Amino acid sequence: MPQPPPDSVRGCPLDADAVRTWCALALDALGRAREEIDAINVYPVADGDTGTNLYLTVESAARAVDAVFDGHATTGPGSRPGLAEAVRAMAHGALIGARGNSGTILAQLLRGMAEVLAAAGDEEHREAGAALLGRALRRAVESAYEGVARPVEGTVLTVAAAAADAASTVAGDAAAVARAAHERARTALQDTPGQLEVLGRAGVVDAGGKGLVEVLGALAAALSGATTGRDAAAGAPRATRVWQAEGCPADLGDTPSAGGGPAFEVIYLLDADDDAVARLRTRLDALGESLVVVGGDGLWNVHVHVDDAGAAVEAGIEAGRPHRVRITHFGGAGEERTRVPEPAQRAVVALVPGEGLATLCAEAGATVVAVRPGEQPAGGELVEAIRRAHAREVVLLPNDADLRHTAAAAAEQARAEGVRVALIPTRSPVQGIAALAVHENARRFDEDVVAMTSAAGATRYAELTVAERQSWTMAGVCQAGDVLGLIDGDVAVIGTDLAATARTVLDRMLAAGGEMVTLVLGEGVPDAVADGLRRHVRRGHLAVDTVVYHGGQRSAPLLIGIE
Repeated sequence: MPQPPPDSVRGCPLDADAVRTWCALALDALGRAREEIDAINVYPVADGDTGTNLYLTVESAARAVDAVFDGHATTGPGSRPGLAEAVRAMAHGALIGARGNSGTILAQLLRGMAEVLAAAGDEEHREAGAALLGRALRRAVESAYEGVARPVEGTVLTVAAAAADAASTVAGDAAAVARAAHERARTALQDTPGQLEVLGRAGVVDAGGKGLVEVLGALAAALSGATTGRDAAAGAPRATRVWQAEGCPADLGDTPSAGGGPAFEVIYLLDADDDAVARLRTRLDALGESLVVVGGDGLWNVHVHVDDAGAAVEAGIEAGRPHRVRITHFGGAGEERTRVPEPAQRAVVALVPGEGLATLCAEAGATVVAVRPGEQPAGGELVEAIRRAHAREVVLLPNDADLRHTAAAAAEQARAEGVRVALIPTRSPVQGIAALAVHENARRFDEDVVAMTSAAGATRYAELTVAERQSWTMAGVCQAGDVLGLIDGDVAVIGTDLAATARTVLDRMLAAGGEMVTLVLGEGVPDAVADGLRRHVRRGHLAVDTVVYHGGQRSAPLLIGIE
């Protein structure tokens, strides 16, 4: 875990840069500790994913903070976010990306801290950083206890409370407060097996608490001047992996669970007002257990373990608008688990931006990762999809040039876990469709990858989108509302009508030849547009076939592929 310098080292100011560094260090620390935390996950359900869930939660928070900095960078070299903007982004990112019980609680801890830090002025956080951070940690704990329907001691809540208690008694700067909180959290973590029976039986510390210790260690390191995970971890001793009962090593292979429990974990984001959420808490508390409802200002993250997953979702519908609904079957947690099936030999994982495209790729046998407008998937989400594919060999199709690096990082992590992964650099969904069309499991892996790569590379791509503002392009100046025709990623045509602009794009692309045109209609685009384009191709380009799919993507009204 991150190991900050001794108290004699002067700390850094508690500002937006510190928040960004904290998120980066926490993500690095959880990435290194993820497997260890997963291995000791026995409460509330022994499903071995607490480390992964915490990593994904912090990854979402870090991406949100980075986005704030990137947004300021576009307005001028000297523009930077303030503390309030950075911590609000951190809390919001954690809320929308929270996974599992511990991830949801961590999101609320960060939200509680953000309430205090965002309300403080710049002068206060510079002159009284220690007191401010102490108050923020105290509010974080209060907020987390408010979000958990039935708090249990010996968990992440206990570790958080101990850290806040220590923070309130330390003099000095914010770095000293963070170091005290971190050290007290480490001590409290070692006490958890004696506070929660299931941990004592298994001979492990609480997994969520272990994750929080990593996050607090990252905070202490960030405020003490560390800038990278390597800096923070240099010379740092690893925390005790397993609490040893009477000096005997625990056998994690036979770790008992928390006992029989509900069959499903249900998580969703919810748009609702406070009164509706109060009623929802009561209803879900009666339906199941491990209930955590966190958030505020109209957006909430709901987590509960139930036997009737449908009823939990229906309760959310009655309270407001649930979205990003995730339902996980525990597969007999607490009972003898069924034998894990052997992995398949090969699978394809495809990133797609619309429901129609998702259905199309799924029917072709791919494991699908949905890409939401303006919200690119994180690397952890791609790694999770590769694991879900449960295959020895995986072909990864990012289908977006902007996702190339994220996909490459996910592929590298999956390879480290023993999966053979080939990344085909598809830059558009139409290239992904072409690759899937020639995919054959019966071929040798290398041959299949070559065939899919060749098909993708032979497919030129275009998209039509609508300009959001006036700007300079390679085709000239566009105005807000203009239709832009992008060929191979560059603006080539500017028009005012979708169908007319698409005809111009098709003519330019087919001038270089082509045998097949693929049209993928976006959300709300009528079939008449595709019918007109099909007739245009037939009239002007003999022997060229046209195929139409209803992609449902919101990012671009029309995608075009030429093979």
